[in-house]
Amino acid sequence: MPIWSLVSAVPEGERDPCPAASVNGRLVTVPPLRGFPDLGDVLADWAALEPALRRFDPADGVPLGAARVLAPLRSPRKLLFAGANYRDHAREMGIAEISDDLEPYFFLLPPTTIVGPGDAVVIPGDGDARVDWEVELAVVIGRPGRDIAIGDALGHVAGYTIVNDISARGRHARARPLAPPFTYDWLASKGRDTFCPLGPGVTPSWFVPDPQALPIRLWRGADLEQDGSTADMIFSVARLIAAASEVMTLEPGDVIATGTPAGVGVAQGKALADGDVVRAEIGPLGVLENPVRVASPVPVTP
Repeated sequence: MPIWSLVSAVPEGERDPCPAASVNGRLVTVPPLRGFPDLGDVLADWAALEPALRRFDPADGVPLGAARVLAPLRSPRKLLFAGANYRDHAREMGIAEISDDLEPYFFLLPPTTIVGPGDAVVIPGDGDARVDWEVELAVVIGRPGRDIAIGDALGHVAGYTIVNDISARGRHARARPLAPPFTYDWLASKGRDTFCPLGPGVTPSWFVPDPQALPIRLWRGADLEQDGSTADMIFSVARLIAAASEVMTLEPGDVIATGTPAGVGVAQGKALADGDVVRAEIGPLGVLENPVRVASPVPVTP
């Protein structure tokens, strides 16, 4: 059976999205998901739906024809990011050694950052923003849990998708912080609208038997900027899930981005510009491509 992913698609001539399966570039209906308005609802009922989805054959679906593919999840309850989780990325950022007692580091971003395949990443017009790219494997939770054991963690995963964690490097540091602990501003850097391209779909976990053995790449135009492997993660997907669940209850539909490999712009003196196209690929998860546009100036009312 071919690998397929669950997408959120709006058929031509329709207004509302529906869940569909993407297989070899074709979109087909998924009979077990008839009546579900979007993938968020599917994930909320993942434990009950998974057996039928494991048996699903794309040949049983009806072709959708022309349709627009949206971000698979447009408003997850939690959009969680792991920071500095690749050894080669740590080295390119000047970190020579990684302590044996290091613990995972997370931050949260608002779901208003999310855009889908083909949607524009809108960047500030001033050159000081220095907007960067970061391709990341994202985990989509299918079963809830708190204090999840590492050995049980992958059993809570519904599937995997691609995230491009866009960052305005020039907004990381506040010019006049109240005190040193308030110097870094992750929200101002990464929390802007359109700064989290997500998709193209959610590839079920049974098609990804080892999330630590996936090629992960990103192109800016014709230039291959990032070319790594999830094997280079400092903390495995299972370890990240377990660590996050020590702090908060993980719920169906939550998204955990797992860090980026070497090749980010800041390490090379590069930044995104108007007209660029960024293309991210991870193993069997498909392609996430987005154009870059500079924000239009806000007209001043006399």
